[in-house]
Amino acid sequence: MSSSPIPLFETYKRFRDLNFSRLSDELPVVTDYLLSFPPELKAQEGYLAARGFLKSYSNNEATFNSYRTHVERLLLWSLLIAKKPLLELKRHDCERFLEFCLHPSPEWIGPIVKSRFNRVGGRKAAETDTYIINEDWRPFNIKIDKQIRKVAEENNKDVEDIAYKMSAGSMGQVFAVCGSFYQYATDEGLTTEANPVRAVKQKSNFKQRNTVMDSGKALTPLQWNYVIETAEVMAEEDLRHERTLFIVATLFSLYLRVSDLVGRDNWQPTMGAFEYDGENWWFNVVGKGNKAAKISVRDEYIEDYLKRYRATLSLPPLPSHKESTPLVRTISGRGGLSDRHIRALIQMVFDRSLQRMKDEGQTDLEMDKLRSASLHWLRHTAATFDAPFRDIKDLQADLRHENMSTTQNTYYNSLDQKRAKSIKGLGIKDRG
Repeated sequence: MSSSPIPLFETYKRFRDLNFSRLSDELPVVTDYLLSFPPELKAQEGYLAARGFLKSYSNNEATFNSYRTHVERLLLWSLLIAKKPLLELKRHDCERFLEFCLHPSPEWIGPIVKSRFNRVGGRKAAETDTYIINEDWRPFNIKIDKQIRKVAEENNKDVEDIAYKMSAGSMGQVFAVCGSFYQYATDEGLTTEANPVRAVKQKSNFKQRNTVMDSGKALTPLQWNYVIETAEVMAEEDLRHERTLFIVATLFSLYLRVSDLVGRDNWQPTMGAFEYDGENWWFNVVGKGNKAAKISVRDEYIEDYLKRYRATLSLPPLPSHKESTPLVRTISGRGGLSDRHIRALIQMVFDRSLQRMKDEGQTDLEMDKLRSASLHWLRHTAATFDAPFRDIKDLQADLRHENMSTTQNTYYNSLDQKRAKSIKGLGIKDRG
Protein backbone atom coordinates (compact mmCIF):
# COMPACT_ATOMS: atom_id res chain seq x y z
CA MET A 1 0.00 0.00 0.00
CA SER A 2 1.25 3.51 -0.82
CA SER A 3 2.35 5.66 2.10
CA SER A 4 2.98 9.02 0.46
CA PRO A 5 0.43 11.43 -1.06
CA ILE A 6 0.52 12.09 -4.78
CA PRO A 7 -1.57 14.43 -6.96
CA LEU A 8 -4.70 12.60 -8.07
CA PHE A 9 -6.44 15.08 -10.34
CA GLU A 10 -5.25 16.71 -13.53
CA THR A 11 -4.87 20.33 -14.50
CA TYR A 12 -8.10 22.09 -15.43
CA LYS A 13 -7.76 21.65 -19.20
CA ARG A 14 -6.71 18.01 -19.09
CA PHE A 15 -9.39 17.19 -16.50
CA ARG A 16 -12.10 18.54 -18.79
CA ASP A 17 -10.80 16.33 -21.61
CA LEU A 18 -11.27 13.11 -19.60
CA ASN A 19 -13.86 10.52 -20.55
CA PHE A 20 -15.99 10.48 -17.41
CA SER A 21 -17.72 7.23 -18.30
CA ARG A 22 -14.59 5.21 -17.54
CA LEU A 23 -11.26 5.23 -15.70
CA SER A 24 -9.03 4.14 -18.57
CA ASP A 25 -8.22 7.71 -19.66
CA GLU A 26 -6.68 8.60 -16.31
CA LEU A 27 -2.93 8.76 -16.01
CA PRO A 28 -1.54 5.25 -15.33
CA VAL A 29 0.38 6.62 -12.35
CA VAL A 30 -2.95 7.61 -10.76
CA THR A 31 -4.80 4.36 -11.47
CA ASP A 32 -1.81 2.31 -10.27
CA TYR A 33 -1.74 4.36 -7.08
CA LEU A 34 -5.44 3.76 -6.41
CA LEU A 35 -5.05 0.03 -7.06
CA SER A 36 -2.22 -0.16 -4.52
CA PHE A 37 -4.67 0.31 -1.64
CA PRO A 38 -6.48 -2.65 0.00
CA PRO A 39 -9.93 -3.29 -1.49
CA GLU A 40 -11.66 -2.48 1.81
CA LEU A 41 -10.56 1.19 1.46
CA LYS A 42 -12.56 1.46 -1.79
CA ALA A 43 -9.99 3.87 -3.23
CA GLN A 44 -11.35 3.84 -6.77
CA GLU A 45 -14.91 4.34 -5.53
CA GLY A 46 -13.83 7.37 -3.51
CA TYR A 47 -11.83 8.72 -6.43
CA LEU A 48 -14.78 8.42 -8.82
CA ALA A 49 -17.05 10.19 -6.33
CA ALA A 50 -14.54 13.04 -5.96
CA ARG A 51 -14.04 13.19 -9.74
CA GLY A 52 -17.78 13.42 -10.35
CA PHE A 53 -18.05 16.19 -7.79
CA LEU A 54 -15.25 18.16 -9.43
CA LYS A 55 -16.81 17.68 -12.86
CA SER A 56 -19.92 19.49 -11.61
CA TYR A 57 -17.70 22.51 -10.81
CA SER A 58 -15.57 22.44 -13.95
CA ASN A 59 -17.22 25.38 -15.69
CA ASN A 60 -14.86 27.83 -13.99
CA GLU A 61 -11.12 27.25 -13.68
CA ALA A 62 -10.63 29.17 -10.44
CA THR A 63 -13.51 27.36 -8.73
CA PHE A 64 -12.30 24.00 -10.01
CA ASN A 65 -8.76 24.59 -8.74
CA SER A 66 -9.98 25.59 -5.28
CA TYR A 67 -12.41 22.66 -4.96
CA ARG A 68 -9.82 20.22 -6.29
CA THR A 69 -7.37 21.25 -3.56
CA HIS A 70 -9.74 20.51 -0.70
CA VAL A 71 -11.49 17.37 -1.93
CA GLU A 72 -8.17 15.86 -3.02
CA ARG A 73 -6.71 16.45 0.45
CA LEU A 74 -9.77 14.82 1.99
CA LEU A 75 -9.50 11.76 -0.26
CA LEU A 76 -5.76 11.35 0.36
CA TRP A 77 -6.25 11.78 4.11
CA SER A 78 -9.01 9.16 4.20
CA LEU A 79 -6.75 6.63 2.44
CA LEU A 80 -3.39 7.36 4.04
CA ILE A 81 -4.19 8.66 7.54
CA ALA A 82 -7.70 7.52 8.50
CA LYS A 83 -7.43 4.34 6.42
CA LYS A 84 -11.18 4.42 5.82
CA PRO A 85 -13.29 4.68 2.64
CA LEU A 86 -14.00 8.31 1.75
CA LEU A 87 -17.77 7.77 1.60
CA GLU A 88 -17.87 6.12 5.02
CA LEU A 89 -16.24 8.85 7.11
CA LYS A 90 -18.10 9.92 10.26
CA ARG A 91 -18.31 13.19 12.15
CA HIS A 92 -15.33 12.40 14.39
CA ASP A 93 -13.28 11.49 11.29
CA CYS A 94 -14.02 14.88 9.77
CA GLU A 95 -13.02 16.59 13.00
CA ARG A 96 -9.69 14.75 12.80
CA PHE A 97 -9.32 15.84 9.17
CA LEU A 98 -9.96 19.47 10.09
CA GLU A 99 -7.34 19.26 12.83
CA PHE A 100 -4.97 17.76 10.27
CA CYS A 101 -5.59 20.69 7.91
CA LEU A 102 -4.58 23.08 10.68
CA HIS A 103 -1.45 21.06 11.51
CA PRO A 104 -0.47 18.83 8.54
CA SER A 105 2.32 16.29 8.84
CA PRO A 106 5.65 17.79 7.68
CA GLU A 107 5.90 15.31 4.79
CA TRP A 108 2.58 16.66 3.45
CA ILE A 109 3.93 20.23 3.27
CA GLY A 110 6.10 21.62 0.50
CA PRO A 111 6.99 24.81 -1.33
CA ILE A 112 4.69 26.42 -3.86
CA VAL A 113 4.96 24.47 -7.12
CA LYS A 114 3.10 25.10 -10.35
CA SER A 115 2.95 21.63 -11.83
CA ARG A 116 1.34 18.49 -10.44
CA PHE A 117 2.66 16.23 -13.19
CA ASN A 118 5.63 16.71 -15.48
CA ARG A 119 5.18 15.98 -19.18
CA VAL A 120 7.72 13.72 -20.86
CA GLY A 121 7.93 14.42 -24.56
CA GLY A 122 8.83 17.04 -27.14
CA ARG A 123 8.46 20.79 -26.85
CA LYS A 124 4.84 20.62 -28.01
CA ALA A 125 2.27 18.46 -26.26
CA ALA A 126 1.22 15.35 -28.17
CA GLU A 127 -1.07 12.41 -27.52
CA THR A 128 1.96 10.13 -27.24
CA ASP A 129 3.43 12.12 -24.35
CA THR A 130 3.53 10.58 -20.89
CA TYR A 131 3.25 12.26 -17.53
CA ILE A 132 5.14 11.58 -14.32
CA ILE A 133 4.54 12.88 -10.82
CA ASN A 134 6.26 16.11 -9.89
CA GLU A 135 8.31 14.93 -6.92
CA ASP A 136 8.14 18.40 -5.33
CA TRP A 137 4.33 18.38 -5.20
CA ARG A 138 2.68 18.25 -1.77
CA PRO A 139 -0.99 18.59 -0.74
CA PHE A 140 -0.17 21.62 1.45
CA ASN A 141 2.12 24.49 0.51
CA ILE A 142 3.80 27.22 2.48
CA LYS A 143 2.77 30.55 1.05
CA ILE A 144 5.30 33.28 1.68
CA ASP A 145 3.74 36.72 1.94
CA LYS A 146 4.50 38.88 -1.08
CA GLN A 147 5.66 41.71 1.11
CA ILE A 148 8.26 39.47 2.77
CA ARG A 149 9.51 38.27 -0.62
CA LYS A 150 9.68 41.80 -2.02
CA VAL A 151 11.68 43.11 0.94
CA ALA A 152 14.07 40.14 0.66
CA GLU A 153 14.54 40.77 -3.07
CA GLU A 154 15.16 44.48 -2.53
CA ASN A 155 17.84 43.66 0.04
CA ASN A 156 19.31 40.68 -1.87
CA LYS A 157 18.55 38.32 0.99
CA ASP A 158 17.05 34.82 1.14
CA VAL A 159 13.60 34.43 2.65
CA GLU A 160 13.77 32.76 6.06
CA ASP A 161 11.92 29.48 6.58
CA ILE A 162 8.45 29.93 8.01
CA ALA A 163 5.97 27.46 9.49
CA TYR A 164 2.83 26.36 7.64
CA LYS A 165 -0.32 28.19 8.70
CA MET A 166 -3.78 27.78 7.23
CA SER A 167 -5.72 31.02 6.99
CA ALA A 168 -9.17 31.44 8.49
CA GLY A 169 -10.53 31.95 4.97
CA SER A 170 -9.03 28.68 3.79
CA MET A 171 -10.52 26.79 6.72
CA GLY A 172 -13.89 28.23 5.82
CA GLN A 173 -13.39 26.86 2.31
CA VAL A 174 -12.57 23.41 3.71
CA PHE A 175 -15.96 23.37 5.45
CA ALA A 176 -17.80 24.66 2.40
CA VAL A 177 -16.16 22.40 -0.20
CA CYS A 178 -16.11 19.17 1.83
CA GLY A 179 -19.67 19.79 3.01
CA SER A 180 -20.74 20.29 -0.61
CA PHE A 181 -18.94 17.10 -1.63
CA TYR A 182 -20.89 14.96 0.84
CA GLN A 183 -24.13 16.68 -0.15
CA TYR A 184 -23.32 15.79 -3.77
CA ALA A 185 -22.59 12.18 -2.78
CA THR A 186 -25.95 11.97 -1.01
CA ASP A 187 -27.86 13.56 -3.89
CA GLU A 188 -26.23 11.16 -6.37
CA GLY A 189 -27.07 8.14 -4.23
CA LEU A 190 -23.42 7.33 -3.59
CA THR A 191 -23.94 7.14 0.17
CA THR A 192 -26.80 6.93 2.64
CA GLU A 193 -24.70 8.31 5.48
CA ALA A 194 -25.48 11.70 7.02
CA ASN A 195 -23.24 14.54 5.88
CA PRO A 196 -20.31 14.19 8.33
CA VAL A 197 -19.03 17.74 7.78
CA ARG A 198 -22.39 19.34 8.55
CA ALA A 199 -22.48 17.29 11.75
CA VAL A 200 -19.20 18.74 13.03
CA LYS A 201 -19.82 20.51 16.32
CA GLN A 202 -18.08 23.62 17.60
CA LYS A 203 -17.17 24.81 14.12
CA SER A 204 -15.83 27.98 15.71
CA ASN A 205 -12.88 25.92 16.94
CA PHE A 206 -11.83 25.57 13.33
CA LYS A 207 -13.38 28.61 11.64
CA GLN A 208 -11.68 31.48 13.40
CA ARG A 209 -13.10 34.89 12.65
CA ASN A 210 -10.90 36.86 10.32
CA THR A 211 -10.37 40.09 12.18
CA VAL A 212 -8.49 41.73 9.30
CA MET A 213 -11.10 43.24 6.99
CA ASP A 214 -10.66 43.21 3.24
CA SER A 215 -10.35 46.99 3.29
CA GLY A 216 -6.86 46.28 4.69
CA LYS A 217 -6.11 44.98 1.20
CA ALA A 218 -6.38 48.41 -0.31
CA LEU A 219 -3.70 50.71 -1.63
CA THR A 220 -3.23 54.17 -0.16
CA PRO A 221 -4.18 57.14 -2.37
CA LEU A 222 -0.46 57.82 -2.93
CA GLN A 223 0.20 54.21 -3.99
CA TRP A 224 -2.82 54.15 -6.31
CA ASN A 225 -1.69 57.39 -7.97
CA TYR A 226 1.68 55.78 -8.66
CA VAL A 227 0.00 52.64 -10.06
CA ILE A 228 -2.32 54.40 -12.50
CA GLU A 229 0.37 56.91 -13.52
CA THR A 230 2.87 54.08 -14.06
CA ALA A 231 0.38 52.26 -16.27
CA GLU A 232 -0.06 55.48 -18.27
CA VAL A 233 3.73 55.87 -18.62
CA MET A 234 4.03 52.25 -19.81
CA ALA A 235 1.30 52.88 -22.40
CA GLU A 236 3.12 55.98 -23.67
CA GLU A 237 6.36 54.00 -23.96
CA ASP A 238 4.88 50.95 -25.68
CA LEU A 239 1.58 50.84 -27.56
CA ARG A 240 1.07 47.26 -26.40
CA HIS A 241 0.65 48.53 -22.84
CA GLU A 242 -2.44 50.51 -23.83
CA ARG A 243 -4.15 47.23 -23.09
CA THR A 244 -2.40 47.03 -19.69
CA LEU A 245 -3.59 50.53 -18.83
CA PHE A 246 -7.13 49.63 -19.90
CA ILE A 247 -7.08 46.50 -17.72
CA VAL A 248 -5.88 48.43 -14.65
CA ALA A 249 -8.49 51.15 -15.16
CA THR A 250 -11.28 48.64 -15.81
CA LEU A 251 -10.58 46.45 -12.78
CA PHE A 252 -10.49 49.55 -10.58
CA SER A 253 -13.36 51.53 -12.09
CA LEU A 254 -15.87 48.67 -12.30
CA TYR A 255 -14.83 46.82 -9.09
CA LEU A 256 -14.17 43.71 -11.21
CA ARG A 257 -12.74 40.35 -10.23
CA VAL A 258 -10.23 38.78 -12.61
CA SER A 259 -12.83 36.19 -13.66
CA ASP A 260 -15.00 39.05 -14.93
CA LEU A 261 -12.27 39.85 -17.46
CA VAL A 262 -11.36 36.25 -18.29
CA GLY A 263 -14.96 35.17 -18.81
CA ARG A 264 -16.78 31.87 -18.33
CA ASP A 265 -17.91 28.97 -20.48
CA ASN A 266 -21.34 30.54 -20.93
CA TRP A 267 -20.21 34.17 -21.13
CA GLN A 268 -17.31 36.06 -22.62
CA PRO A 269 -16.85 39.81 -21.91
CA THR A 270 -17.17 41.94 -25.04
CA MET A 271 -17.41 45.64 -25.75
CA GLY A 272 -21.12 45.01 -26.21
CA ALA A 273 -21.34 44.45 -22.45
CA PHE A 274 -21.36 48.25 -22.16
CA GLU A 275 -24.86 49.61 -22.47
CA TYR A 276 -26.10 53.21 -22.64
CA ASP A 277 -29.66 53.85 -21.47
CA GLY A 278 -29.88 57.38 -22.81
CA GLU A 279 -28.46 58.93 -19.66
CA ASN A 280 -26.06 56.50 -17.99
CA TRP A 281 -23.55 53.82 -18.98
CA TRP A 282 -23.74 50.31 -17.52
CA PHE A 283 -21.52 47.25 -17.75
CA ASN A 284 -23.33 43.90 -17.94
CA VAL A 285 -21.46 40.99 -16.39
CA VAL A 286 -21.99 37.35 -15.47
CA GLY A 287 -20.18 36.90 -12.18
CA LYS A 288 -19.66 34.35 -9.43
CA GLY A 289 -22.29 31.65 -9.35
CA ASN A 290 -23.24 32.55 -12.95
CA LYS A 291 -25.25 35.51 -11.63
CA ALA A 292 -25.96 38.24 -14.15
CA ALA A 293 -25.64 41.83 -12.96
CA LYS A 294 -25.06 45.32 -14.25
CA ILE A 295 -22.50 47.74 -12.86
CA SER A 296 -22.80 51.52 -13.06
CA VAL A 297 -19.93 53.11 -14.96
CA ARG A 298 -18.24 56.39 -13.97
CA ASP A 299 -17.87 59.16 -16.57
CA GLU A 300 -14.09 59.54 -16.21
CA TYR A 301 -13.58 55.89 -17.10
CA ILE A 302 -15.57 56.27 -20.32
CA GLU A 303 -13.88 59.51 -21.37
CA ASP A 304 -10.27 58.85 -20.35
CA TYR A 305 -9.78 55.10 -20.61
CA LEU A 306 -12.47 53.31 -22.62
CA LYS A 307 -12.33 55.79 -25.51
CA ARG A 308 -8.52 55.83 -25.40
CA TYR A 309 -8.23 52.04 -25.59
CA ARG A 310 -10.79 51.77 -28.38
CA ALA A 311 -8.86 54.36 -30.38
CA THR A 312 -5.74 52.16 -30.24
CA LEU A 313 -7.85 49.32 -31.68
CA SER A 314 -9.13 51.60 -34.49
CA LEU A 315 -12.66 51.31 -33.13
CA PRO A 316 -15.29 54.07 -32.82
CA PRO A 317 -15.01 56.00 -29.52
CA LEU A 318 -17.99 54.29 -27.89
CA PRO A 319 -19.22 50.66 -28.01
CA SER A 320 -22.30 49.83 -30.03
CA HIS A 321 -25.22 47.74 -28.86
CA LYS A 322 -24.23 44.05 -28.69
CA GLU A 323 -20.79 44.75 -30.20
CA SER A 324 -18.83 41.48 -30.40
CA THR A 325 -15.31 42.93 -30.06
CA PRO A 326 -13.60 41.15 -27.13
CA LEU A 327 -13.23 43.39 -24.08
CA VAL A 328 -9.54 42.48 -23.90
CA ARG A 329 -7.67 40.45 -26.45
CA THR A 330 -4.22 39.13 -27.25
CA ILE A 331 -1.73 41.28 -29.16
CA SER A 332 -2.45 39.15 -32.24
CA GLY A 333 -6.16 39.96 -31.93
CA ARG A 334 -7.50 36.72 -30.48
CA GLY A 335 -10.23 37.25 -27.91
CA GLY A 336 -9.63 36.60 -24.25
CA LEU A 337 -6.63 36.55 -21.92
CA SER A 338 -5.88 33.94 -19.29
CA ASP A 339 -6.11 34.60 -15.57
CA ARG A 340 -2.33 34.12 -15.30
CA HIS A 341 -1.57 36.55 -18.13
CA ILE A 342 -3.71 39.31 -16.63
CA ARG A 343 -2.18 38.83 -13.18
CA ALA A 344 1.32 39.00 -14.70
CA LEU A 345 0.51 42.32 -16.39
CA ILE A 346 -0.82 43.80 -13.15
CA GLN A 347 2.22 42.59 -11.22
CA MET A 348 4.45 44.26 -13.81
CA VAL A 349 2.68 47.56 -13.13
CA PHE A 350 3.01 47.09 -9.35
CA ASP A 351 6.73 46.30 -9.67
CA ARG A 352 7.43 49.35 -11.81
CA SER A 353 5.36 51.52 -9.47
CA LEU A 354 7.44 50.35 -6.52
CA GLN A 355 10.64 51.13 -8.38
CA ARG A 356 9.38 54.62 -9.24
CA MET A 357 8.45 55.23 -5.61
CA LYS A 358 11.90 54.09 -4.52
CA ASP A 359 13.65 56.21 -7.17
CA GLU A 360 11.65 59.26 -6.13
CA GLY A 361 12.60 58.90 -2.47
CA GLN A 362 9.35 57.59 -0.99
CA THR A 363 9.80 55.97 2.41
CA ASP A 364 9.48 52.27 3.21
CA LEU A 365 6.29 53.03 5.13
CA GLU A 366 4.78 54.75 2.09
CA MET A 367 5.72 51.81 -0.17
CA ASP A 368 4.96 48.97 2.23
CA LYS A 369 1.41 47.91 1.31
CA LEU A 370 2.16 48.01 -2.40
CA ARG A 371 4.67 45.21 -1.87
CA SER A 372 1.82 42.94 -0.74
CA ALA A 373 -0.67 44.02 -3.40
CA SER A 374 -2.31 41.62 -5.85
CA LEU A 375 -4.77 42.15 -8.67
CA HIS A 376 -7.78 41.80 -6.35
CA TRP A 377 -6.56 44.78 -4.36
CA LEU A 378 -7.69 47.07 -7.20
CA ARG A 379 -11.33 46.15 -6.51
CA HIS A 380 -10.90 46.74 -2.77
CA THR A 381 -8.99 49.98 -3.32
CA ALA A 382 -11.72 51.45 -5.51
CA ALA A 383 -14.48 50.42 -3.08
CA THR A 384 -12.54 51.83 -0.11
CA PHE A 385 -12.02 55.16 -1.91
CA ASP A 386 -15.64 55.37 -3.09
CA ALA A 387 -17.47 54.28 0.08
CA PRO A 388 -17.51 57.74 1.75
CA PHE A 389 -19.23 59.20 -1.32
CA ARG A 390 -21.71 56.46 -2.22
CA ASP A 391 -24.86 55.12 -0.63
CA ILE A 392 -24.20 51.67 0.83
CA LYS A 393 -26.94 50.08 -1.29
CA ASP A 394 -25.43 51.47 -4.50
CA LEU A 395 -21.95 50.24 -3.63
CA GLN A 396 -23.31 46.84 -2.59
CA ALA A 397 -25.09 46.47 -5.95
CA ASP A 398 -21.98 47.36 -7.96
CA LEU A 399 -19.73 45.11 -5.85
CA ARG A 400 -22.34 42.36 -6.25
CA HIS A 401 -22.25 41.45 -2.58
CA GLU A 402 -25.11 39.14 -1.68
CA ASN A 403 -25.36 40.55 1.84
CA MET A 404 -25.25 44.23 2.72
CA SER A 405 -23.40 43.34 5.93
CA THR A 406 -20.37 42.36 3.80
CA THR A 407 -20.24 45.83 2.28
CA GLN A 408 -21.01 47.50 5.61
CA ASN A 409 -18.36 45.66 7.62
CA THR A 410 -15.66 45.97 4.99
CA TYR A 411 -15.93 49.49 3.63
CA TYR A 412 -18.06 51.59 5.99
CA ASN A 413 -15.74 51.75 8.96
CA SER A 414 -16.22 55.40 9.90
CA LEU A 415 -16.49 54.41 13.56
CA ASP A 416 -13.02 52.89 13.33
CA GLN A 417 -11.68 56.14 11.90
CA LYS A 418 -13.38 58.16 14.63
CA ARG A 419 -11.99 55.81 17.28
CA ALA A 420 -8.46 56.16 15.89
CA LYS A 421 -8.66 59.96 15.76
CA SER A 422 -9.92 60.11 19.35
CA ILE A 423 -6.60 58.78 20.67
CA LYS A 424 -4.13 60.36 18.25
CA GLY A 425 -3.49 63.51 20.30
CA LEU A 426 -3.56 61.90 23.73
CA GLY A 427 -0.16 61.89 25.40
CA ILE A 428 1.53 59.33 27.61
CA LYS A 429 3.38 61.63 30.05
CA ASP A 430 2.22 64.61 32.12
CA ARG A 431 -1.45 63.68 32.11
CA GLY A 432 -2.09 65.41 35.44
